[in-house]
Amino acid sequence: MKTTLETIARNTGFSKSTISRVLNNKAYSSRISRETVDIILDEAERCGYTPNLIAKNLRINKSQTIGLLVPSLANPYFAEMASVIILESRKYGYTTIVADTMENEENQNSSITTLLSRQVDGIIIAPCGSDPSYLEQTNSQCIPIVLIDRYYENSSLPYVVTNNYHGGYMATSLLVRNGHKDIACIQGPPAAMTNRKRIEGYMNVLKENRLEDRAVIVGNEFSIQNGYLETKLLLNNDHRPTAIFALSNNIGLGAIKAIREARLRIPDDISLISFDNYLYLDFLEPPVTRIGQMVDEMGKMAVKLLHDSISNHKEIKSQIELSPEMILRESVAPLIPR
Repeated sequence: MKTTLETIARNTGFSKSTISRVLNNKAYSSRISRETVDIILDEAERCGYTPNLIAKNLRINKSQTIGLLVPSLANPYFAEMASVIILESRKYGYTTIVADTMENEENQNSSITTLLSRQVDGIIIAPCGSDPSYLEQTNSQCIPIVLIDRYYENSSLPYVVTNNYHGGYMATSLLVRNGHKDIACIQGPPAAMTNRKRIEGYMNVLKENRLEDRAVIVGNEFSIQNGYLETKLLLNNDHRPTAIFALSNNIGLGAIKAIREARLRIPDDISLISFDNYLYLDFLEPPVTRIGQMVDEMGKMAVKLLHDSISNHKEIKSQIELSPEMILRESVAPLIPR
């Protein structure tokens, strides 16, 4: 007797539409769970619905593509990260589809849906927003996801990130050791986990030195414009800071421009420390002291975790924090009393 979709539906309890999606390799885009896929394919193979073991091939077939979502390709940090991930993915035989979420959670979820429709094997994402539910659902029911650079608290999603708290703590400690008490912090998106942890490190150093009443936190994005405008405002205050902690290199570049326009000198008139590490910072005058992140290692680890999950058909639980490093240059100096 010829096997039909009705036969498989009767034997498995799933609808004919679900079975059709699985057998047409559309399970991922339809968000059908791996368990359901396996049950349907096993039954289709058992009863000979598809000749030449096509059902088995559907289960093991891979598109050899992965998705990569970043908040801003205009940000050199994420551009560098994307480059590392694309190069590393090629070593495992993957082609990478890159999408820019523009630091917007709705764009992020829409991009994930699009990647699922392209039948990517997995996704690496530097997430935005505060709700991990769609990512968690995708990771558990469709394809593996690995977070990079950012993560969600109280979520089981795997990630590879920098210890941003330690980075913020190190940067602020350096300024305090140099006698600075009026330290302004120019931040990125307040909701971003990277930003929150750096702020936490900044504030804890001030509290330990009884300087919390002098904390100044301004800004709202990891952009040159944000650094420029906020520094302009800070320097126009009657009580201007003696040091600025820029929470990204983009912010730091904007701050440098505003400081120069005010005819102030770094570090003689105001000290500056930045987050992230780029070679060009050594060619500025003066070279910029910064907190470096291990971008290469982060990218390589994220790709390996994703590949292992894809290859072994299982969820991964790894949550990895890498230590940042202090890169001392010439933009921070001891405070000279005014």
